[in-house]
Amino acid sequence: MDGNEWQKYFDAHAAAYHREPFTAHTAAEVEFIVAELDLAPPMSVLDVGCGTGRHAVELARRGLRVTGVDISAGMLAEARRAAAEAGVELDLVRMDAARGLPPGPFDAVISICEGAFGLLSSDDDPLEHGAALLGRMAAALVPGGRLLANALSALRYIRGVGTDEVAAGRYDPAALVQTFDLELEGGGSVRLLERSYTAPELHLLARRAGLEVLGVWGGTAGAWNRLPVTCDEYELMLSARRPAAD
Repeated sequence: MDGNEWQKYFDAHAAAYHREPFTAHTAAEVEFIVAELDLAPPMSVLDVGCGTGRHAVELARRGLRVTGVDISAGMLAEARRAAAEAGVELDLVRMDAARGLPPGPFDAVISICEGAFGLLSSDDDPLEHGAALLGRMAAALVPGGRLLANALSALRYIRGVGTDEVAAGRYDPAALVQTFDLELEGGGSVRLLERSYTAPELHLLARRAGLEVLGVWGGTAGAWNRLPVTCDEYELMLSARRPAAD
């Protein structure tokens, strides 16, 4: 786990994460999550790729029992601090969601702001990574349990990519994978791989996982809603349900 490039990045970035502009609308995002998943105390929620716990803490404030999973020890340390400051309890587990998840079962599973979706290690299969993750999240749900996950929209990225990026190996149009280098706080750099998705692909992956798709919408952090898919939104939002009788 310590060799994962995203783990290295988030460990280095954890203390500064709260300064990212997309973190400014946490309360509104949580209101959307609660309404969309029909959450009420004392239901249980698994937050996959919980990061600094910004959604997990707010869900716990509402009386929900929240388990957060993240690959980064640094991000989980920030989540523990945030939970202590808010006076709420979180069950936080360091785990690579691409390799496994707590067994549950949970009333709901979320993976928000690309918490795990599309964040590839160099040895991940980009065509199987999302399918395997959705399968694990579906298996962690109670029958009738709900799932909400978002992923980067391939439509927006493809509109701006050119032949130079493809030729340089910075974008693979066959796998919809972007490769880029980022400097780390404190020195050094990492090469990161990020996978984007299309709406039909999310539909098919969810069905393959045995989920009933309730909707795939467009959206961007801070402005989530049941929005139509467009070519300009950063993210896609998948809402799905495990059938009550498998």
